Amino acid sequence: MGRLVVVRGDITREHTDAIVNAANCSLLGGGGVDGAIHRAAGPELLAECRTLGGCRTGEAKITRGYRLAAKYVIHTPGPIWRGGDSGEDALLCSCYASCLRLASEHDCATVAFPSISTGVYHFPLERAAKIAVSTILAYLAEHGEISEVRMVCFDARTEAAYAAALEASEQA
Repeated sequence: MGRLVVVRGDITREHTDAIVNAANCSLLGGGGVDGAIHRAAGPELLAECRTLGGCRTGEAKITRGYRLAAKYVIHTPGPIWRGGDSGEDALLCSCYASCLRLASEHDCATVAFPSISTGVYHFPLERAAKIAVSTILAYLAEHGEISEVRMVCFDARTEAAYAAALEASEQA
């Protein structure tokens, strides 16, 4: 098995050193994955996020995991899809790379990601999966300190898109 795996599940239940939150720029909670992580982590997460001053799209900030199994939550605001000509691909790539850099800096050997920007931000799923997989694999090729990255997919459609992107990258 490779160091990047695709699974279906609930990211709030992952037993990894860090989980990634597909956050908004305020970092103060929202819907989807963001809301689920805030609910599962408890009010302490929101209190810590209030001290961070938000986060720009494509960047990342780290907090403790509080009531989650994960030690840390890495928050990254993904790009809103605007048709593909507004730098969305580069911003999404930057989300994954920024999160992995923070994971390395905080000695996280295992990291779980959701599918960033493919929900209410409407980034095309297959395109996002290819960007995520290529960015993660490129990072792992240069950084042995991370032993496993898990793409935790909420539903079968998302899982299939990430599995296909991973399979295509392995055949390339």
